[in-house]
Amino acid sequence: MPSADHVEADAPGPPGTAAAATAAASSGEVNGAVGGADHFRIHLGVAAGAGKTIAMLDDGQSRRARGADVVIGFVETHGRPVTESRIGNLEIVPQRMVEYRGNRFSEMDVDAVLRRRPEVALVDELAHTNVPGSGRHSKRWEDVLELLDGEIDVVTTVNIQHLESIADVAEGVTGVRVRERVPDWVVRQADQIDLVDATPEQLRRRMLNGSIYPAEQVPQALSHFFRADNLAALRELALRFLADESEGELLRYLARYRTLAPWKTAEHIMACVTPVPGADTIVRRAARLAEISHAELDIVYIANGSEGRGHDHWLAELRQVTADVGAAWHHLQAEDPAPALIEFAREEHATQLVLGASDRSGLQELVSGGSMVRRISRLADRAGVDVHIVASHEMMPS
Repeated sequence: MPSADHVEADAPGPPGTAAAATAAASSGEVNGAVGGADHFRIHLGVAAGAGKTIAMLDDGQSRRARGADVVIGFVETHGRPVTESRIGNLEIVPQRMVEYRGNRFSEMDVDAVLRRRPEVALVDELAHTNVPGSGRHSKRWEDVLELLDGEIDVVTTVNIQHLESIADVAEGVTGVRVRERVPDWVVRQADQIDLVDATPEQLRRRMLNGSIYPAEQVPQALSHFFRADNLAALRELALRFLADESEGELLRYLARYRTLAPWKTAEHIMACVTPVPGADTIVRRAARLAEISHAELDIVYIANGSEGRGHDHWLAELRQVTADVGAAWHHLQAEDPAPALIEFAREEHATQLVLGASDRSGLQELVSGGSMVRRISRLADRAGVDVHIVASHEMMPS
């Protein structure tokens, strides 16, 4: 895993804040980084407006000041004067202009950068999708890999929600579609990843000041993607990606807003059982899945008042097996088990659900092969929870 420097990029301003931190990181003064070893460096932003492009440009200025041959392969300033001012005297390789559906677009000219053969190329927006017909590759991350293969050091930028493993979770949190994505294996090839951090309050303040989006887009952004809770969750995702820190802040967000999308960066398995012979197989099968996935495991029994006589013995046995495998036991009461189970799975942020299928009459309430399993599976699919069904032959008592 590459090293991760945490760069605080407060409101864009004169060098000395984000710039100083980035320069220190470049020279090997932050977190023990070794200067000159970062052939491929990524400035990872928590959201638009955090300052990742400024961090990239400051990084380039710092390297140029130390004698490196640095060019800008592509930079996206979004018309922000402060960002444009950071370009300074850095050489910009002419971009390629492309006609597409009656409009003209500018894209990085990979061949021009390769012909120029600088030591370092600054390439903004790693997740960008190239305009059709603009070059050999459909994605900018593919262009970057070609530059790296050409022995050109690359400094680039990307926001956390564009990482492939994070994108679906980010969509569930923010409700905003993430169309442009970068494979995790590309990001993890980086020699160094610098987190360009900003608090939700800082980002919202920059939005209000007109430093991120045009004025007409600000109200919509603040009430949707740039809500404080969304930004806090994205920040948590970035921290977890780099340092595997606690997910507490995001879990509080999910509990508060009852988001349907479960927290899938940490697996959580839940198994539903009934007190009948052979049901302990479900517990053991779920335990094996949890061990493989390094996941938490919950065993759930839902009573609805129609249990048959003598079920206490089997219930006690199931509780013992649950304890033996190190899982948590939950005893719920509900007239309709299917929605109750899925609601509980949402509350506990379960990502996988284990059920049993059998033709035994004693399993009809929850784990028959009939309508109950189909109902649970259908509701689980809507909630974004994966379902595993244990075959009936696996549930036969030994």
